[in-house]
Amino acid sequence: MERADEWSKGVSKKYFGTDGVRGKVGEHPITPQFVMHLGYAAGKVLANIGSERTGVLIGKDTRISGYMLESALEAGLIAAGIDVYLAGPVPTPAVAYLTRALRLQAGIVISASHNPFEDNGIKFFSDHGTKLPDETERAIEAELDREMKTNASDGLGKAKRIDDAAGRYIEFCKSTFPTELDLHGLRIVVDSAHGATYHIARHVFHELGADVVAIGAQPDGRNINDGFGATAPASLQQAVMAQKADIGIALDGDGDRLVMVDHQGKLYDGDQLLYVIAKHRQAQGKLHGGVVGTLMTNLAFEHAMQRLGIPFLRAKVGDRYVMELLQQQGWQLGGENSGHIICLDKHSTGDGIISALQVLHALRVNKQTLSEATLDLHMYPQVLINVKVSRGVDCLGHDKVKAAVVDAEQVLNGKGRVLLRPSGTEPLLRVMVEGEDRKLVEISAQNIAEVVRKVAVS
Repeated sequence: MERADEWSKGVSKKYFGTDGVRGKVGEHPITPQFVMHLGYAAGKVLANIGSERTGVLIGKDTRISGYMLESALEAGLIAAGIDVYLAGPVPTPAVAYLTRALRLQAGIVISASHNPFEDNGIKFFSDHGTKLPDETERAIEAELDREMKTNASDGLGKAKRIDDAAGRYIEFCKSTFPTELDLHGLRIVVDSAHGATYHIARHVFHELGADVVAIGAQPDGRNINDGFGATAPASLQQAVMAQKADIGIALDGDGDRLVMVDHQGKLYDGDQLLYVIAKHRQAQGKLHGGVVGTLMTNLAFEHAMQRLGIPFLRAKVGDRYVMELLQQQGWQLGGENSGHIICLDKHSTGDGIISALQVLHALRVNKQTLSEATLDLHMYPQVLINVKVSRGVDCLGHDKVKAAVVDAEQVLNGKGRVLLRPSGTEPLLRVMVEGEDRKLVEISAQNIAEVVRKVAVS
């Protein structure tokens, strides 16, 4: 059994989770009062790090609450003496890029990614376009415990709007696609989840030559991720079939992950797309090391890497941990089955548009469809059951749960695996079983889940 204990993560931090500060709008900590104080605290910490006047970029997705939180952050940062650059609605990876391109000290994204519009969050990027180090987040939390004291007038920051933020990012995305290739002759459906890529994604693929049909590109502040995007791919599948398109691309609300659909409406997740990229890069002699997945990466992907002779390692779930392991190994390519794919030779963070371009690069060079490119990757059936448990109950360490896991592993007989993973945000234990035989996988998952339920209430 693989074990991932996520309840222990973030114990040393009060507000920051694995992806910034997130919650329901109007409830602590996602209130204008707290977010203004957060901006002030971040500003004070960043000002101490920087040697000159500090600049911070703020971007957001399309949630209606973004206006309120943007204003609160802006006020807090300016009160701390920080100059603020407002990019408006842009994808999360665009903030990472623009922070580096404009030589600013940090970037801030107002987004709750694939969550519904009622939620929102604040996440930070360093001047290198990567997530803030843990020590910087802890320093911001320590500053939050202090009283907010506005700088004197001559020590206040200023605000400036970046009018060409979207255009700059479009050109950056296009620059990651080989100049000798184009997308002429391809009909592509692009689903932006009514999110941050609504005015960007279609232009990237169109300007590279594709005939683009855009869906999920009419945000109204409340419809982000609602029935569209990477977490709701049925809309993309239907559109690809109706439009007789060659391929479909669905991004999530903040544009850092994707899924794709072939001309027959078949869905391809992050594991399958990562496989296409990895196999192509190996064939081109451009892989540079191995590939990092997570504890949720399909076992078939691991076996495929073994067949290709590509080193493979699993990180904890979360693109932050994929990034950490890539940096430790000096590798460039990694991702999650949810669709976060990181290509460090192209960008400093996961990027849905750029990842899609890497897949399209492989398909164009090899003159293949997605189906042909993944023909030798036979994904194992995977069953995931969420079981409600009380916080503080050590189900993972319980003898009956351990015995149930051992029984399941014996039934799978080396042709599958079991993963028990506590949720990092909810009182749930996620029971995942995968293997070659779907019936055995389903029975094993149900058996373990039932034991966990009994232990959780005993």
